[in-house]
Parts: sequence; C-alpha cells; structure tokens
Amino acid sequence: MTATVFIAGPASWNSIVVLDRLPEPVPHMQFAEETWETVGGTSAGKALTLASLGRSALLYALTAADEPGHRVRDALAHAGVRARWGTGDATERHLNLMTREGKRVSLYLASPSATDGRDDSALHTAMSGAEVIVLDLAAEPLRLLPAAVATGRPIWVDVHDYDGESEFHRPFLAAAQAVFCNADRLADPVRFLRSCVAGGASLAVCTLGADGAVAIDADGTEHRVAAVPVDVVDTNGAGDAFLSGVLDARLSGACVPDALAAGSRAAASVLGTRHLHPLLDPVIG
Repeated sequence: MTATVFIAGPASWNSIVVLDRLPEPVPHMQFAEETWETVGGTSAGKALTLASLGRSALLYALTAADEPGHRVRDALAHAGVRARWGTGDATERHLNLMTREGKRVSLYLASPSATDGRDDSALHTAMSGAEVIVLDLAAEPLRLLPAAVATGRPIWVDVHDYDGESEFHRPFLAAAQAVFCNADRLADPVRFLRSCVAGGASLAVCTLGADGAVAIDADGTEHRVAAVPVDVVDTNGAGDAFLSGVLDARLSGACVPDALAAGSRAAASVLGTRHLHPLLDPVIG
C-alpha cells in the first residue's frame, strides 16, 4: 500500500469531558457540562483531513484486538481513511478534560509500546514510495525514524506543546524538514521557529489558537496568517487539520503564505464538530 503521504503515529479512542474550568490540583467535585466518546489521535486527525482534501495518504497506527481498537479501525475505515494497522499491546485511549475556550488536559489511559518490527519491510516500501513522511510523537514512529531518514524523503513532524527542552522530541526535530508546534509552552515561539530553520528545517510553523499562526521559511522570512472565524464546538484536531492543509497545499505547489491560508481553512473545518473531522459525524454520530 503506497500513497503520496505516509503518516505514522497515534489513533486512539477518546472520552471527552467538557468542564467550566480545568480542575485545580486539590480534592474537589465538578460537574461535566457535556461528555462524549470519539476517535482521537494526532495521526488519525491528519489522515482524516488529507482524505477530505482528496490527498492520497496512508495511516500506520497501532491498535490491540479489543473493543476500543475495533471502534477506531471501523470508524476510520467508514470515514474513508486508508490505514495499515499494526498489532499493539494496547489501543491508545485518552480522557480529555476540556473547556469551551479550548484549554485541555489529556490523561493517557493506555498507550502502545513500539513493536518488534515484523512489518518493517512493507512499511519501508510505503515510506520510500511517499512524497512526504509524517512522523508523530509516539514510541513506534520513534523506532521508525532512522528508516524514514534513510529513504531521503522529506519528514514533517508535529511537536505539539513542546517546551523547548524535552529529550523525547529532539530526534524528531533533528530529522525534520518541516516542524509544527503550538505556543502553549513556548515563551518565544518565533525564536524557536528560527532555531528549527537554523537546525536544518525548511519550514517551521507555530499555531497561535484564535490568533492564527506564524511561520518561518527557509530564507528566514516570517509569515503570519489569521484564523478563520468559526463557531467553535471542540478544538481537538484543529492543529492536525492545520498541518494537513499546509501539507496538501505545499504538495500542490503553493507558496508558504497560500499554504498557511489553506491550513487555516482546514483547521476551521474541524472546529465545528465534536469529532476530529466532519467525516466522522455520520459514522459516530
């Protein structure tokens, strides 16, 4: 199975709990405003947006032979996502505590370990045949990182709320031609983006929530894009959609400003649903 974009990383089953405020670190009681279950995972989110844009993509993710794994695989298949499923020792599950403003605490209930590599021959073929490899933060993509580098294909990474110091993120950053992050834990996002370009990336982008996004290109030029106004239902998956919109546009030959605008539109398209993407609305309900 080959595709223009190869994506490796998490696909999960999530429980979403909406609160009026994030819990304080003291014993207390709060009442949820709303709860639901849905597909999660940063790689699943990217694959869904690329599928909606008509871009050929292959998702590689791990699930176990359990009920959450069945739900994830079935929902993504019905949403039109092409996937190669590895056998994990667990299906990733999250409990996301959310506010209406988009603040989030993600509790990881289960996360699969890296595999023994028995499927690597097929994975190497898929990565070699792709125009771009997207590796998300998880044990299995980290294991695949040297093989991905060896293909010579551009590698895109999403380091999410990176604080500028975590050791786990460093191998991904060192291999990346394009780096995406958000500003939640960065004191100076532009400085971080410039450090990524100085380190070898040709594009570095930081999403800024309602303030849009900022990017530094290979020439060191700064670009900014505004967020597309939308009535927000849930912010999960917006960053994944943004990256996918930028990636799709760049593969189609768009300049950086136009690609950022495409990313902003893609992000807006998922903010109005309770799921990672509207493609899941008729599947999960």
